[in-house]
Amino acid sequence: MSVDDVDQLGDQNGDTKPSPSVLLNGLRVLEAFSITEPVLGVTEIARKVDLHKSSVSRMLATLEKAGYVEREEGTGRYRLGLGVIGLAGPLLANLDVRRVALPELEGLTRRTEETSALMVWNGHESVVVEQVPSPKQVKHTAAVGTRYDTYASSSIQVFLSDMPRAEVERLFERRLLLGPDDADSVSEYLDELGEIRDRGYAVNDGRTSIEEVGISAPVHDHRGVLVGAVMLSAPRFRVPHTMLDSLGRTVAESARTVSARLGAPAATRD
Repeated sequence: MSVDDVDQLGDQNGDTKPSPSVLLNGLRVLEAFSITEPVLGVTEIARKVDLHKSSVSRMLATLEKAGYVEREEGTGRYRLGLGVIGLAGPLLANLDVRRVALPELEGLTRRTEETSALMVWNGHESVVVEQVPSPKQVKHTAAVGTRYDTYASSSIQVFLSDMPRAEVERLFERRLLLGPDDADSVSEYLDELGEIRDRGYAVNDGRTSIEEVGISAPVHDHRGVLVGAVMLSAPRFRVPHTMLDSLGRTVAESARTVSARLGAPAATRD
């Protein structure tokens, strides 16, 4: 949806800037469609979202213009349009990474007997999109959809290590990501990111939780673009400091295997 299209979802008083409530109502209209009810009329949608028919009709007209819904000529009823697929494109790309990564995550958990996961970056935080839990009774897990926004998280370190320093600093300055406390700490952290990039994996040894160790390594696609991170998490009492390097290399090898399956150039896997 273009900016002009969004503006047309503004309030009925003629404001050119859309209000949050109107935008949310537009999303509710889209969510009214389902697998069991793929085609709906204005009255049906209005009843589902508890809005007046005239308001729903105006929203549908704008959504149709943007390609998010399509109107059937014969019945005047609506269905979701192909624009929704375009909107979901980045998510669909991540799902492909998830499919390719799952067998390697299963192998990593078998070898280490610890929880493995696939993380993706959504612009200012790291999100769990796949997980294989440890077979042990005491373990660390995070449900699919769990988000991390702390600079010390191992997956966050991996994603930030791929960014220009100025971009990382902007994330901290705008409070989109929880960063170090002062300018000197930020500078040290940025230097640390360079070391992580060279080493090929990042470690969070109790920095965000005294009870947990997290180790992450980057996954690249056929373009050489960073598209995810393989993460291993374990109770800290099972991972002495002397094991960190060994586990780091194991996680990095799993991430390289996923990258190879995605067709990543050899240079990104060295």
